[in-house]
Amino acid sequence: MEKKIGNLFKGDKGIWTVFLFLCLISIIEVFSASSTLTYKTHNYMGPLIYHTTMILVGLVVVIITLNIPCRYFKLMTPIMLIITYATLLWVLVGGESINGANRVIQLPGFTFQPSEIAKGTMVLATAQVLSAMQREDGNGADPLAMKYVLFLVVPAVVLIGMENLSTALLLFGVVFIMMFIGRIPMKQMGKLTGVCVLLAALFLVLVFSVAKLDKEGQQLEQAQATGVEMAKPDKEDRSMWDKFTHRFWTWKNRIAGKEKKAVSAEEYKVTDKNFQVTHANLAIASSGIIGKGPGNSLERDYLPQAFSDFIFAIIIEEMGLIGAIAVVFLYVILLFRGARIAGRCENNFPAFLVMGLVLLLVIQATINMCVAVDFGIVTGQPLPLISKGGTSTIVNCAYIGVILSVSRSAKRKDATA
Repeated sequence: MEKKIGNLFKGDKGIWTVFLFLCLISIIEVFSASSTLTYKTHNYMGPLIYHTTMILVGLVVVIITLNIPCRYFKLMTPIMLIITYATLLWVLVGGESINGANRVIQLPGFTFQPSEIAKGTMVLATAQVLSAMQREDGNGADPLAMKYVLFLVVPAVVLIGMENLSTALLLFGVVFIMMFIGRIPMKQMGKLTGVCVLLAALFLVLVFSVAKLDKEGQQLEQAQATGVEMAKPDKEDRSMWDKFTHRFWTWKNRIAGKEKKAVSAEEYKVTDKNFQVTHANLAIASSGIIGKGPGNSLERDYLPQAFSDFIFAIIIEEMGLIGAIAVVFLYVILLFRGARIAGRCENNFPAFLVMGLVLLLVIQATINMCVAVDFGIVTGQPLPLISKGGTSTIVNCAYIGVILSVSRSAKRKDATA
């Protein structure tokens, strides 16, 4: 019996331990943080059953993926690139809107987010290019490697960024670090950094300039200030320019919203702009060392995304400082175990692939936790393997499966096979 169980849970035991602990925390905290969903659906057990089902499906995905030898992932790259670009174009044209942005594709019985698939695909493609173009003399990657990586990744980043800027920046940041790890010449990396800074500055100027001229955004802000609801225009009635710039007002408010102004407690007001951050701060401030205990959160009833974007604040409220440190520690272990697996790989491709996927998970987790403690701009990034999700949960489990596959099947430097 023990042998059969051991055959299922193959691969790095440290990664398995982190994964199972994160899943356990996820089930408990999503159930606790789903009070708003329970109220809307009048189904107390519905959110728990759905999320637990997704976790179990994800576990099956992990077991299936880890049994795929890592050399076969290379063969999947062209197929995944076709699927990625096809679905990214599809979601822009005919996707369903979530929080004012087209991010999901509706299919019979379920929806999925192409951006989640795109992240893993771009990491896979980048790992393959970097590994294939390492110089034989061991002096880093061929200068053409960066051009090939950018040729594959930049179009995907642009397509994702039109509706989900934070995910696009996350993906590009991970690819940038992968190129650094893949020993792209530093001169090229410096030029790319300069171009990125210049484009970022031009983008900010464009966003703030267009947002000032956005009558719809101004009307919405006025309606929020006065408490009057304003009907949102049908996206079909928008011009092509409006469809391109309709997220600018949101990005402008999120960036400008981080400007801190000293006000007294009497002057401070909770508005639509600071609603989520304020209640997240209240959750954290009332937590203490050991927290209120699982299921005893109060702010979950006020935070609209308590089970997703701000679940870390609920974890702190219920599990206290000790729980917060434990969650951070799990992601730190994931990073170091991934780095150890990559360091033991004899070939470059599995090493780059593992580091890319681990960085994808850990950096996204860092962004989510920073936002929850009011140390960053609100981005809408869920906490990997903990936040409630459909596509994101399954895809993140697939990432864990790939990491375990590499730990199990990749050739090691300290072994002959």
